Amino acid sequence: MPELAFRHVAILGTGLIGGSFGLALRRAYPQAAVVGWDRPEIVERARAIGAVSETSSDATEALRDADLVYLALPIGLTLEILPTIASSISPDALVTDAASTKTVICRVAEKAFRERGRFLGGHPVAGREVSGIENASAELFSGARYALIASEDNNDARVRNFAELVQAIGARPLFLDAETHDWAAGIISHLPQMVAVALARVVLDETDETGLPASLAGRGLRDATRLAGSPYDVWRDICLTNGDNIARALDRVSQAIDHLRTHLASKDLEAEFGAANELYKILHNLQ
Repeated sequence: MPELAFRHVAILGTGLIGGSFGLALRRAYPQAAVVGWDRPEIVERARAIGAVSETSSDATEALRDADLVYLALPIGLTLEILPTIASSISPDALVTDAASTKTVICRVAEKAFRERGRFLGGHPVAGREVSGIENASAELFSGARYALIASEDNNDARVRNFAELVQAIGARPLFLDAETHDWAAGIISHLPQMVAVALARVVLDETDETGLPASLAGRGLRDATRLAGSPYDVWRDICLTNGDNIARALDRVSQAIDHLRTHLASKDLEAEFGAANELYKILHNLQ
């Protein structure tokens, strides 16, 4: 494994993603100097489990010596704090984020990082339906795709070094532009969340005082509604910053449901199951 190119790493936001990144980073590079910033009780828990080697109660202080800044914050807070980070980092530092929408963040970052540092939009396509440092794991990124908003032949050594770090923690970097990312994420990540929420709402509304039909549910419904356990405060900013793509994806699902409804007693329904089976095989072969 190549030596870690970044001497000092600052993780702003040490919840599920930031904590998992810290754990994975320190497992791959045990001697890495990693400072964490978050609410006191959260960042202290991150240090207790080994996700960071030191903590800071002040974000600007945490940035002082960092040559890699990892933002694992809600989208709204990320947008708010980017100009402050840009004015506080060393001129050669790399700043990257982990938010699941990229176009708006990269647009703000382009203006903020004109004179100092380099911003690299990022999105680890990994996570859980539950949040918090208590659910962090060094294995979270293992085998996961990790979107990087840059060209694969980028000649910035900092970008190449971070791509190597992504591989070192077990993830697979994928280079693409922000707009393409948000379109794709709207379909493969944001749409399943919205469908799970809608399905959960239907089942809940149909459940009567006897507990039926929810009490009859087996593993199939639990699997289909796993994402329904995700908290709204995580998804609010995602919907606000990728609303058009999510709306288009929901329109496609609505059309697909209408098609199924009109073909319930038709042989044409077999073709829909065939298409579904094909995607199932594709996704499982990717693992």
